[in-house]
Amino acid sequence: MSEVLSQSEIDALLSALSSGEIDVEEVKKEEIKAKIRVYDFRRPNKFSKDQTRTLQMIHENFARLITSYLSSNLRSIVQVSVASVDQTTYEEFIRSVPNPTIINLFSINSGEGQALLEINPSIAYTIIDRLLGGPGKTIKDSRPLSEIEQRIIKLVTDKILTILNEAWLNVTNLKAKTAKIETNPQFLQIVSPNETVAVIVFKVILGESEGFMNICIPYISIETMIDKLNAHFWFSQSTNNIPENQSNVEAGLKKTYLPIAVELGKTTITIKDLLELQVGDVITLDQLTTEPLIVKVQDKVKFLATVGLLRNKLAVQITETIAEEEWDYE
Repeated sequence: MSEVLSQSEIDALLSALSSGEIDVEEVKKEEIKAKIRVYDFRRPNKFSKDQTRTLQMIHENFARLITSYLSSNLRSIVQVSVASVDQTTYEEFIRSVPNPTIINLFSINSGEGQALLEINPSIAYTIIDRLLGGPGKTIKDSRPLSEIEQRIIKLVTDKILTILNEAWLNVTNLKAKTAKIETNPQFLQIVSPNETVAVIVFKVILGESEGFMNICIPYISIETMIDKLNAHFWFSQSTNNIPENQSNVEAGLKKTYLPIAVELGKTTITIKDLLELQVGDVITLDQLTTEPLIVKVQDKVKFLATVGLLRNKLAVQITETIAEEEWDYE
């Protein structure tokens, strides 16, 4: 908020203007000078602040999904969080990456663009060690991956890209897909050195190991979808996708297997009678053959049915559905 002048200060200012102590033109020049800001044309800021914030929201969701995936698969406590979202040149990003490292070159939007997923060796070797049954130790001296390690880490990065596609669904269908795995960053010149890229840095804590994972997305690779990187579009798509998400959840639930049991009847006998049972003995139940049978789902009474045969196999035919409020929860 601008400072409010008192009446005495206003009178003093008018007096200074009338006496010539303050030049009005100099005041205007100072105001114009204050509005000028430095702009480096060698490093143009192509991503606006709103687009940067949207990238951060997307990848914060991605970090939560990755945390769940790694924790469940590695059977270890994993924490993944977004450390920063910045824009820089491709050359500066490549120079900041250690050599050797693990870089997944992946395509975007069915090959229209390319981007990089870089995993620090301290984290990558810990993941490999856990997946091979080890305690999750990392190596002190970095070295290139063996062929077996490359196949293992490719399985992990393929899953990470699948989760990345899921995190971007509120904005667009990213269609990220692995192109190749590389350990030397100098061999990956996917864009010109001065091209602007967005770099999302993740801090990864895996057991006793700690390191960083980076996603480098060149501006040119997502230029066709850059208009969708704004908060308004993000939240509107999140709302519109609610019915679709519900249908996906319902489709998944419908594939869940549930145990079903048909109860022919009940009776009570003594332990003495139980021990004396022989082949051919008959146990009398408390239910007539003409009465409907009880069908239980997860030990809860859900249906009534009649017994019969279907293709020479015992079967039941549902005759009545029990309302939920009438279910037997005992």
